[in-house]
Amino acid sequence: MKEHTKRRNINRGYMKLGVWNNGIELFKICYHLAGKIPNLDFKLKSQILDASQSISSNIAEGYCRRSITEYLHFLNIALGSTGELLTRLIGLKEIDLLTEKVFDEFDQKHYEVENKLLSLIKSLQVKQNDGSWDQKIHEPNTNYETP
Repeated sequence: MKEHTKRRNINRGYMKLGVWNNGIELFKICYHLAGKIPNLDFKLKSQILDASQSISSNIAEGYCRRSITEYLHFLNIALGSTGELLTRLIGLKEIDLLTEKVFDEFDQKHYEVENKLLSLIKSLQVKQNDGSWDQKIHEPNTNYETP
């Protein structure tokens, strides 16, 4: 797992999630891919980048809410963004702006993110249903001042 920052606290725990890290990787793939497509109009490029970044952003926002209901809400928004993103790239493939090889590279990472997201949602729904979700912060008193 890549270390994105050396500063730690409990609110930044989402950075340890494989699905969040894979979401960042998916955004990077989309960013580089969108920059290489000739004649890609500004609006479509923006929508692709927004949808791809929305995935990891909503995972993080939901995690930071500390409420399982809100967490699940934001994870489902992230899941919706996976559908939007896939649809946009299928469209580009269908009009021959993406080769099958490039699309497949994207689709492999997308499929990984989507399945990890589905698994996380399912596991949290189990915790919600059986009442085992604990939203209390269990951490020793820590000084979170800047080092």
